[in-house]
Amino acid sequence: MPGLNLAIPDSGPEPGARKTPRRAAFVLPTLFTAGNIFLGFLAILKTFDGALAAIAGNLGSNADFAVAAKSIGLAVLLDGLDGRIARMTNTVSDFGREMDSLADVITFGIAPAVLAYAWGVQFSPPGGFLHDHRAGYFMAFVFLLCGAARLARFNVQTNPKPKNPGRPNRKYFVGLPIPAAAAAVAAVVYACDCVPLQWWVFSAGWLALLGGLSFLMVSTWRYPSFKELNLLKPQSPLILILLGSLVYLIWNFGQPVLLVMAAAYVGSGITLRAGGLIRRRMMRASGRRESEAAAEQHLG
Repeated sequence: MPGLNLAIPDSGPEPGARKTPRRAAFVLPTLFTAGNIFLGFLAILKTFDGALAAIAGNLGSNADFAVAAKSIGLAVLLDGLDGRIARMTNTVSDFGREMDSLADVITFGIAPAVLAYAWGVQFSPPGGFLHDHRAGYFMAFVFLLCGAARLARFNVQTNPKPKNPGRPNRKYFVGLPIPAAAAAVAAVVYACDCVPLQWWVFSAGWLALLGGLSFLMVSTWRYPSFKELNLLKPQSPLILILLGSLVYLIWNFGQPVLLVMAAAYVGSGITLRAGGLIRRRMMRASGRRESEAAAEQHLG
């Protein structure tokens, strides 16, 4: 007589249970991070090639500087995708976070700093405070240092609070993210047709911009994160129209459109900070007027 099989058949995972991701899924966000590193490496090499071409006498539009700027811009896109893909596939890990930070130091720290010096300072005749181009060395290093400090602060703070907090249901970055600062550098170089700066006054303004970006990275001002935007969920037709229009504009008018986008994002933190200061001053002034009016009524 055959024995009875009392084992309960497996009915599969319980409804609502979170599936364990396959091992291959962990590779996908890492590939995007590896692409990020490659683009940063390519940007550095192309910056060297562009500097050598300019030294040889090609001081016009530089194709190598253009490739370097485009590589940094494309890396910004990959950097925004690797984290989203890791969260979508449930493959977020400490290794991935550390790998992403190291990639950001290379691609958004070293690469734009080298490009900023080679394009904006190296071929400008020394004059004014640009004696021997040492100011260019210094500001490029400050940009890199502030970017690394921004990444370190992002890694160690679990729930950072901006100096001017916004709505509690919104997510914000504390300080200008280093990819946005690098994108601003690349957008300016690309918008100027990658022609190296050759007048020390322009170079001085360029270094001032680098100093401003460096300050914004280590500041505690809030910047929009756009993490609430999930393209996998049903979206309003208006959002799809706007995204499609943006792709068209970038494809056909990339230089001015990318510059405006970078400037708008960098300026958004400044606008939010200034708006918060003005709002607080108005509230304090309104409070003083109310207290004075109450005091007058009491005396009357």
